[in-house]
Amino acid sequence: MLIPVVLAGGAGTRLWPLSRSALPKQFAAFPGRGHTLFQESLLRLGDRAAAPLVVCNEEHRFLAAEQLRQAGITDARILLEPAPRNTAPAAALAAMEAMEADPAALLLVLPSDHLIEQPEALLAAVDEAEDIAGTGRLVTFGVVPDGPATGYGYLAAGEPLAGGAARVLERFVEKPNSATAKRYLDSGGYLWNSGMFLFRAAAYLAELENFAPDIHASCRHAHSEVARSADFHRYDAAVFAECPGKSIDHAVMEHTRRGAVVPLAAGWSDLGAWDAVLRHSPRDAGGNAVSGDVLIHDTRNSLVRAGSRLVATLGLRDTLIIDTADALLVAHRASAQDVGEIAADLRRAGRAEAQHHRLVKRPWGSYESLATGPGFQVKHLVIHPGAAISLQKHERRAEHWTVVRGSGIVTCGEREFTLGVNESTFIPLGSKHRLRNDGAEPVEIIEVQVGDYLGEDDIIRFDDRYGRAGDG
Repeated sequence: MLIPVVLAGGAGTRLWPLSRSALPKQFAAFPGRGHTLFQESLLRLGDRAAAPLVVCNEEHRFLAAEQLRQAGITDARILLEPAPRNTAPAAALAAMEAMEADPAALLLVLPSDHLIEQPEALLAAVDEAEDIAGTGRLVTFGVVPDGPATGYGYLAAGEPLAGGAARVLERFVEKPNSATAKRYLDSGGYLWNSGMFLFRAAAYLAELENFAPDIHASCRHAHSEVARSADFHRYDAAVFAECPGKSIDHAVMEHTRRGAVVPLAAGWSDLGAWDAVLRHSPRDAGGNAVSGDVLIHDTRNSLVRAGSRLVATLGLRDTLIIDTADALLVAHRASAQDVGEIAADLRRAGRAEAQHHRLVKRPWGSYESLATGPGFQVKHLVIHPGAAISLQKHERRAEHWTVVRGSGIVTCGEREFTLGVNESTFIPLGSKHRLRNDGAEPVEIIEVQVGDYLGEDDIIRFDDRYGRAGDG
């Protein structure tokens, strides 16, 4: 049984402002693509594999579940990490879960944010890797380099293994400088490290226990106390906090003598920064990749994405322009790897633009911030049919609700009543309240918040059908 394990816990900060901590790049929509990178990572396998395991964090659990539903994947199991601990623990939890059903399970470990332009080439490489993993080897996929890139780690390939293109994995090499990268390319013996693996679950766990026994023990403890439900598998936060954070590379693959590498030429990219997005986007005669409402003059080799308004350029070279409803990035292509520093600055400043877009998805629907100022905020809320916000109260704000579409059931204090189109109600500060949609169409309201603090963490939740604890 070949089980895909999709690792969906990345942050993607170098793709800010498209990627935010609440909507990282694997779940974000790229123009011109019918699915997100997360969805593509599973759909490209077709019926080649068994039901997938998805490993993500608590904050993104509803994003993952909804995108699986939209992609028609109904049999996935979602494992929730209480804290980020890198890929080695994530793969260990997945391996232990897989072995519950099949002690001989093979795991295909895939990052959720990679672009594969030739999926048929990936499937051919998976076929070869599956045969090799069946002998007990731990296989990684090495991307055939198309240039002396300095943004990737490298794999040194050794002697050929019988029967195909696979080779013994000799060693891992950290990201090199330009001269070293050129030497690797010229030698023909080095491949880019893709971060994708295929191995027997039992073989991986045995090597993890050999080389990182602390990680193995922590994951075994966490797995023994996992709380399974129909929707999610949850691990105890205190137990998982004991687990060290390491990548599969550092914890196992750099030490094992059972490593193998299968070359992969499939139009691969990790889309780690905006210059990579430009390289893998259709371009005009001037080398530009544009999307949205864009007008360009005398512009060359640039990426221009308009999200919320007309973007016009004149006299630019090698420029990145990324426009969203609440933020605009303008950068030189040479600085693409440093965009994460802007996201870090925003986090340190407590700016909402580091975490959310203006439109925020929730399991009950969505909200969009329309206007904000001293002591007030205006939002547009959409509540899906059959959904409801939690029964909650706020300590520092009152709210005014006006329905603009549909009909909702309002709980306010001891009262419960129906609120229809063009009707309003007032939610006093400190009052328990909820809006429920029992109808067949979405309910939309305009919410005006008034108070001395309007942050999303000013929520005391009393009842919630989605099992949340303070995340809106």
